[in-house]
Amino acid sequence: MKRHCLWVAAALIAATSFAAAQAPNATVHNGSSRDSLVVTPAWLAQHLHDPNLVVLQVGDKDTYDAGHIPGARFCDWMDLHVMTDPVTGLSVEMPPLSDLHDALESLGVSDGSRVIIAASGGQWSQSTRVLLTFDYAGLSNVSFLDGGLTGWTQSGQPTSKEAPLAKRGHLAPLKARPIIVDVEFVKAHERTPHFAIVDGRVTAFYDGTRPGGKPPTPGHIPGALSAPFDSFATGDGQLKTNAEIQAVFDKAGVKPGDTIIGYCHIGQQATAMLFSARTLGHDVLLYDGSFQDWSKRGLPVETK
Repeated sequence: MKRHCLWVAAALIAATSFAAAQAPNATVHNGSSRDSLVVTPAWLAQHLHDPNLVVLQVGDKDTYDAGHIPGARFCDWMDLHVMTDPVTGLSVEMPPLSDLHDALESLGVSDGSRVIIAASGGQWSQSTRVLLTFDYAGLSNVSFLDGGLTGWTQSGQPTSKEAPLAKRGHLAPLKARPIIVDVEFVKAHERTPHFAIVDGRVTAFYDGTRPGGKPPTPGHIPGALSAPFDSFATGDGQLKTNAEIQAVFDKAGVKPGDTIIGYCHIGQQATAMLFSARTLGHDVLLYDGSFQDWSKRGLPVETK
């Protein structure tokens, strides 16, 4: 996907399709177990040569070139997103499905692929954003490598400096899953039973000690709970135990069975929190505009 593509017309079309998918009473069942969402370095080593396996190492190119999981493709997470939407001015938004389709095929992803996302260089939340983007694209056979590249090397597995031959995948037309919600959906679900709006930013932004958004605005969305994205894993995505993850959500006030509506600054860090919630079986939704959109609209906030 070319970064110099003309996004304007496509973004308007995409916005229309998003709105159609965001009925306030829509329910998306995408909770799962940790076993189906996460693989260990030992599992990956055993399956590394499976013909349908696609390993995507998310991080910077220098880290990849210095040594990556053998056979892994370099994945620049920015290539899968609109970094600045020309219509709304918002950062890190989902692209039109046609562009996402082409970007995924260019990474070697096909309909029958088993995809493993591996974080490197501390890009834990960037990697979970990639994983959520796969989920949005309707591709479910995707898992996260526990510990990423660091976990791989610490378990004694080898790295390679040889990039695999470019091989384009083949995907059927994508069918977006309605896991991206807009500001109206969020407003309609403030303090709604069985839904929890959860702020994935660090505590200083949630409680208003540091203002976020543009214009800078101290505080959080009214009724939102706080579960900082860095509470669940190391920088390369070594997940904490289920009990430790559960404790973070319990402390935040998330109830068992709640559908979690996540947000952060721009819709990146929240995906790490939402991924962690999925390992406990929660259904999740992402407010992609996040606090940048909320503050830009001048909507009410709370501080603690």
